[in-house]
Amino acid sequence: MKLSYYPGCSLHATSAEYSASTEGVFKALEVELEELNDWSCCGATSGHSLDSNLSHALPLYNLILAEAAGNDLLVPCAACYNTLRTTQSFMATASREAKEMGQRAKEIMGREYRGTIKVQHVIEVLAEPGVFTALERKVTKKLGGIPLASYYGCLLTRPPKVASFEANPEQPRLMDRLLTLCGATAVSWSHKNECCGASLSIPQPKLVEELVGKIVEAARYAGAKAIVTACPLCHTNLESRQTNEEPLPVFFITEILGLSLGLDPTPWLKKHLIDPFPLLRQYGLA
Repeated sequence: MKLSYYPGCSLHATSAEYSASTEGVFKALEVELEELNDWSCCGATSGHSLDSNLSHALPLYNLILAEAAGNDLLVPCAACYNTLRTTQSFMATASREAKEMGQRAKEIMGREYRGTIKVQHVIEVLAEPGVFTALERKVTKKLGGIPLASYYGCLLTRPPKVASFEANPEQPRLMDRLLTLCGATAVSWSHKNECCGASLSIPQPKLVEELVGKIVEAARYAGAKAIVTACPLCHTNLESRQTNEEPLPVFFITEILGLSLGLDPTPWLKKHLIDPFPLLRQYGLA
């Protein structure tokens, strides 16, 4: 199995551990990732607030590159995934605006957008039967029942007709299934897809602290010892905006999966703002 890989800006910078753990996990599962050549920023999350044409033109550039590569596109970042899927949906309307944008892109890039590839998130691919079976076969380190809260945030399930890969966008289950496979306990809780306010981190920090506080306390109330996410914006926000003296660690889903596959997570986890090693040692995982 081979996929084109779109890391996006965050995974090349503040969330490099997400990219490294994603690449490590897919390599262990014998899924080849080929980074999309000459990819550019997709405009998430601020592009749409500045220029509606730009908010589609930037993702469209990357979609055309992916079509030229000939493989479906793996997108780990929830914001990038949402933006690329939104542009696919926009182009599929065949509206006058979409046709004009497609024609302009063809003039600039010398290639026509055809809508022939899938844009898939990490969770979506890992939950596919063939990949899930491979993961099940290769898990070598069960996680001792450590209670974890799956956190999707708002961009992986909304709007459901455009972005969601879950059967029930308001009650997503696939991340829970992956955690359970690894031997963790996926807690049932109330804030699985509530917004953490990441886009407001700079203009409204107090509001964001309040939103993050409610999410963390809901996870703690449900018995979780850590939060697991698949969004670099959420990860940064949840780590940096906790004000409790005993903050909950926050993991990327691929870090948890990598740990269960027997990979060394130390290079990834050392980049975290909240030290996860005391918790892992408590459960005999570090």
